[in-house]
Amino acid sequence: MNQPRHEIVPRKVAFDLSNSPLHWLPGDSFSSHIINGVHLLLPAGELWFCRVYNKALPYVTDENLRKDVRAFIEQEAIHAQAHRHGEKWLKEQHNMDVSEYRERVDWLFRHLLGDQPLGYKLPKSLEMRWLILRVGLIAGIEHFTGMFGDWCMNSDGWDEGDPVVADLFRWHLAEEVEHRTVAFDLFDHLCKTKLGFYISRQAIMAIVFPLFIYMIMEGYRSLASQDVKDKKSRRLSKAFFPFLLWELQKMGRKTDHVPTFTYLLRRTAFWLKPNFHPITEGDTEQALAYLAQSPAALAGESAA
Repeated sequence: MNQPRHEIVPRKVAFDLSNSPLHWLPGDSFSSHIINGVHLLLPAGELWFCRVYNKALPYVTDENLRKDVRAFIEQEAIHAQAHRHGEKWLKEQHNMDVSEYRERVDWLFRHLLGDQPLGYKLPKSLEMRWLILRVGLIAGIEHFTGMFGDWCMNSDGWDEGDPVVADLFRWHLAEEVEHRTVAFDLFDHLCKTKLGFYISRQAIMAIVFPLFIYMIMEGYRSLASQDVKDKKSRRLSKAFFPFLLWELQKMGRKTDHVPTFTYLLRRTAFWLKPNFHPITEGDTEQALAYLAQSPAALAGESAA
């Protein structure tokens, strides 16, 4: 797809969460825990992105795409580092035990989706297929991060929240909008045919959509079940999965602190279109405008 060339820029950040409350969205423990759970999910996932993309780089023959993939790797490594700080904040400032959930996340990305899935050494004939499949899974996940980024850039729901936590996530999501085409273009580049690319990405989204939603909700359960100050959180942490989706829908409509489940369904449906491309799923200039005034990004630039 023809599109203006944009040079993706990795940005270091600096932020201080020491005074940030656990319920950083006032009066909304549900949305606070949903978003806080991302600190536990993303670092392992984003470092896995980096490992997979470093293996894919030798097969990238387009120089512009190669530059984008390298910048993507650098951005994702910085994102992982930032969210490790968020995980530390949850553990040290708010006494959250994150070990059980983190073990599941690490198992997913290191063992199930690693170079040797479940410890099985793949034959040479399957190594490239396994690499391309994982590149496709990243493209599916990046569709979610891009749509979250577009939602975030067009929402003022976090304005009432803790400014440090809000800026940390807004900086990250703005960069997701900035690099939203890279994963899709890399998967397309490595697939041999357009028909194979289309069929593969539909099959991949059938896996990614329920898995992504499940992991987000499990991150919520992990934190909400330990919330000694909020009975509703502890009660909801034991609720059936559909009830949690209903709570997401309700809180999204009521507060705009989280996207609604119907928003996620609607935006994911765009992926089904044969001519879909993520360049249409956000505004690069809008994201860059936020990054130019993000306190965390400005502090990181000054420190660098």
